[in-house]
Parts: sequence; C-alpha cells; structure tokens
Amino acid sequence: IPATRVELTVSCRQLLDRDTFSKSDPVCVLYTQRPGSHQWREFGRTEVINNSLNPDFLHKFVLDYCFEERQNLRFDLYDVDSKSPDLSKHDFLGQAFCTLGEIVGSAGSRLEKPLTGITGKKCGTIILLAEELGNCRDVATLQFCANKLDKKDFFGKSDPFMVFYRSNEDGTFTICHKTEVVRNTLNPVWAAFAIPVRVLCNGDHDRAIKVEIYDWDRDGSHDFIGEFTTSYRELARGQSHFNVYEVVNPRKKMKKKKYLNSGTVTLLSFAVEAEHTFLDYIRGGTQLNFTVAIDFTASNGNPSQPTSLHYLSPFQLNAYSLALRAVGDIIQDYDSDKMFPALGFGAKVPPDGHVSHEFPLNGDASNPACHGIAGVLEAYQRSLRHVQLYGPTNFAPVVNHVARSAATVLDGSQYFVLLIITDGVISDMAQTKEAIVNAAKLPMSIIIVGVGQAEFDAMVELDGDDIRISSRGKVAERDIVQFVPFRDYMTGGPGAGLSMAGLAREVLAEIPDQLLSYMKARGIKPPIPPISPETPP
Repeated sequence: IPATRVELTVSCRQLLDRDTFSKSDPVCVLYTQRPGSHQWREFGRTEVINNSLNPDFLHKFVLDYCFEERQNLRFDLYDVDSKSPDLSKHDFLGQAFCTLGEIVGSAGSRLEKPLTGITGKKCGTIILLAEELGNCRDVATLQFCANKLDKKDFFGKSDPFMVFYRSNEDGTFTICHKTEVVRNTLNPVWAAFAIPVRVLCNGDHDRAIKVEIYDWDRDGSHDFIGEFTTSYRELARGQSHFNVYEVVNPRKKMKKKKYLNSGTVTLLSFAVEAEHTFLDYIRGGTQLNFTVAIDFTASNGNPSQPTSLHYLSPFQLNAYSLALRAVGDIIQDYDSDKMFPALGFGAKVPPDGHVSHEFPLNGDASNPACHGIAGVLEAYQRSLRHVQLYGPTNFAPVVNHVARSAATVLDGSQYFVLLIITDGVISDMAQTKEAIVNAAKLPMSIIIVGVGQAEFDAMVELDGDDIRISSRGKVAERDIVQFVPFRDYMTGGPGAGLSMAGLAREVLAEIPDQLLSYMKARGIKPPIPPISPETPP
C-alpha cells in the first residue's frame, strides 16, 4: 500500500511590495530534504500570480507523508521580474521553515507562519493547508448464504467455503478473500466479512469478481462445487433478486444435459464505509501525548567515566540524549502544548536516598512535564548530577504511570506514547508484561530504545511482533510495544556517526497502525475538523 499522499495548498498575506509601479508578482518555491541529509533540493514551484500581495496559489504540491520521518520543508517567495527560471534574477520576498508533520498536526491541518529572511522588514505571512489525497479507502462489508449446494461427502453433507478472486488486466485472476468453512450443511450462512474495495476490485467497479465454492476436506484436496461471477457494481446493489447467483460447475454442465446448477448463493447484506487513516484522526484533533522514561540504573556505568552510557561529554551528546532527540523532534509536532512529562527509574534520589522507579527529572512530582525536547534534555542532564545510579531495572512503574493518564481519556481525543530508553537489563519482567497487557486496552503505545551493547532478548520478547505478549493466561489485545536497538543506527562504529532519520523512522513506524487499532477496537470515528477562519486579506 503506497504511503499516504498529502496535497499542500499555499497562500500568503501582506507580502512585501517590490515593484515600483505595480504590486509584486509572487511565486512560491518549495524545497525538501532527503532523510538524513541537510541539503535542500528544489521540489517544485507554484504558478506566478501577477500584481498580488495576498496570493492564493492554484498549483498544489503533492508529497508522500511519512509519520515516522521528520520531513523538513522550506518555502521561498520571490517577486518575478522576468521570464528567467534563475531565482537569483528575481527579488527575494521572504521564507518560512516547517515540517510536514507540523502542518498536518495543526488545527484543521492549517498552519500560518510569519515569513522571515529580510532584516528589519516584516515580510507578511504564509498559510499552508494540507489535505490527504483520496485513493480508494472504502471498505465493503458483505455477507452471503447458499441454498441446496451439491452434496460432496459420502457420509454427511458438504463443508462449504467460498473463495473470491479479482480479475487482472490480462484476464488472469488473483485471490483476494476466503470465507470460513461452515461444517456439514448444504445451506450455509457465512459470517459477514470486511474487505477493502481496493483489494476486491482495485477501485474499478466493473471489473469481474469470480467466486468459487468448495467442499472442505481435511487433507486439503477440497472438492470444487461450482462458481459464479459478479462485479463490485452488482454487489453494491445490496440484497435483491440481482444478487442471487446460480452456482455452476462447468464440467457437470458439459456432461449432463439436464444439469441446472449446483445450488444458489445469495447476498444477504452489503455496506460500504471509508476506512479511516491516522491523518483523519490527527486532523480531527487527536493529540499525541509524549512521555519519556530514562534508565538511571548502575549497569549504565559511572556517569563521570567516558565509558558510561550516561557520560556527559562537552563535545557530543550521549546515546540517551541522541535517542531522545531523534524521536522527540518528530513527535513534538503532534503535541500542541509541547509539554513532555519526563521520568527516571532505578536511582537513589534526594533528599533521603530512597530508590525510585518513577521520579520526575525536573524534581517536581506534582508536574513532571518539561517544555519541549530541549527542556527534557536539560532536566535529564541536571538529574544526572543529583541522583545516584542504582537498581533494579523496573519498567512496570513507568508503564503504569502513563496508563493511569491514558485511562482517564478513552474517547480518542488523546493518544499516549511512552518512550523508554534503557540499557536493556530488565528485573521485573512478569510485572512489566502484566502492565503491558493491561495497557493494550488503553490509548497508548510504548517505544523501547535499547542503548549499549547488552543482549536485548527480553526487549524483543516485549515487542510482541512475532508472539503476542501475555500475562497470567491473558493475551494483549493489541501489539503496543516497538523495540529498537540503538546500536543498529550507529554508522561505522561508535562515535563515527548516527543515522538519526533511520532511528526515528524505525522507532515511530508502528505508531499510526497502533493508534488505528485502538480507535477501531473502540469504534471511535475521527471527528470532522473545525473550519479555521480564513485570515482576511
């Protein structure tokens, strides 16, 4: 499935007037950066609008939107004075920098920013509006039953199931759905099933859909009962005499003159609705609440020694700071108040030196939130000077800390993301599993970044990608944990460099689907975003 595509519309208000006898003739040029590169590349230009200081450009920029990447954008405005494509031949009117996430994450996906770049002058404002491009996102829900199917089993009746195929341009068929088997009946009623319209007919409503009915056999040599063809357009008429199909076995038809059919299949119900995307919820106002938890256990090494994972060098950020930066820089675009609770665990804390597994990095237990990622980094570095690294490594308290907040907002207006940065040696595996199983019912996700060279087997188990995590016989209802080893993103060995974009991409890749899985499980539809008032020219 291709990445979500977003269309950007650009408007400006109160641009500088650079023409003596008339108003400026503005054009907007968009520059982007490749992940991990600082080099700006021209992405495209709008049309030129003559004599306007308040242009609404018709030309749209269409970009692939990736939640897990920081997609930096730069908009430069010029007053066009000639036909030359060389921008240095035109007057510069100002520029604005932002990320695609910042536009999408704004109310109604509409971002207004001042234009800057000309010292001592007000350059006006730029208004950016993002809209997701519709590629067929409909999901159809269908239910079928059959009557008087052929009896294929010697003792007992048939065990029928249906197989759906969509036709391809070259006349071949591709399987796209299989129903369950209904045992021992010639008049089965199959369960309703949901299928993306894209999968069923690739958006072409008249494309043939072939349906085959089989009698299930344990050994896999299922007996063919018969088939029929239809199309999405036919099915969309719903339950009616149009949607009763004769099931025909072509070989029987050729052999027997009196052969009518091998039974009939009837469409019992048909419904279609748009499948909601991550962007629908963000645009509808869902906020991501980001909490950081940092491992202050003694296994990290003495912070005053350069070998420690917590060593604060004047020349470069340590692994904890780098991981925090890479993930936080992206996620902060989706959090309107930019206040991030930051906790530490596994240290002896002042004044009495007791071991704590959820202490506030800013020292304020009643409000552990720090302002921006810079505020979290500052509080982390300050904490390192005041606490004593100790142990054990308990994750459950910080997981439960965020779960308590998430449990108070179940309506989909907020989604909580906990980032745990750890050296990976966990002491309370059973309690953590239980905390995660309970948290899977809540609007939250957990990201674990493992730093250092330890074996991270326990972290991989918590991730639950291969085997869904369980505790006391209860299986987590969603997979909400994503684990990433930091060392995989160190390029060319320690100290040589870091693929920040690669790390962020890997860490955040699962969040959109995890958010959707929560909304879907709770039947929460995205609200229609409020229309933001247009700034008058």
